[in-house]
Amino acid sequence: MASEKEFLLHALLMGIFITFVYDLLRIFRRVVPHKAFFVSLEDLAFWIYCGAEVFLLMYHESNGTLRWFAVIGALAGIFSYKKLVSPYFVKYISLALRWLLDRLFRLIRWVLRPFGLLGKKTGSAACKAGKGMGAIACRLGRRIKMRLTNFVRLLKINLR
Repeated sequence: MASEKEFLLHALLMGIFITFVYDLLRIFRRVVPHKAFFVSLEDLAFWIYCGAEVFLLMYHESNGTLRWFAVIGALAGIFSYKKLVSPYFVKYISLALRWLLDRLFRLIRWVLRPFGLLGKKTGSAACKAGKGMGAIACRLGRRIKMRLTNFVRLLKINLR
């Protein structure tokens, strides 16, 4: 059994850590498009994880008894992190990841551009006839362009 000061410190650090993990989840949600079902699954997994962490802290530090100063310490850690670090962390990490993804998508478009041109050069007759390597390149270029366009649209919608 830990002393009360150590237990309070561990509860404070647990509150900070749990809030940090949730901020990572928030950043992930800002960068990657989600549907409501998956957001709910992520939240469920997060809260199960938090419950297990709190249980383990109480089990190891105070033999399973609930101590209210530990709850207050965890709330103090959550509140202080949320006010001092969280707004800046989520905002700037999200911006940096969006910037990196934007550059990555531009690079992918640049690399795949020749395939689209290949399909168009050999394409008018080959695409219409549906035969040969030109038709395959044409269909591949269209599919890739359509998927990337849809992904970029969804990403822009979710980032607003």
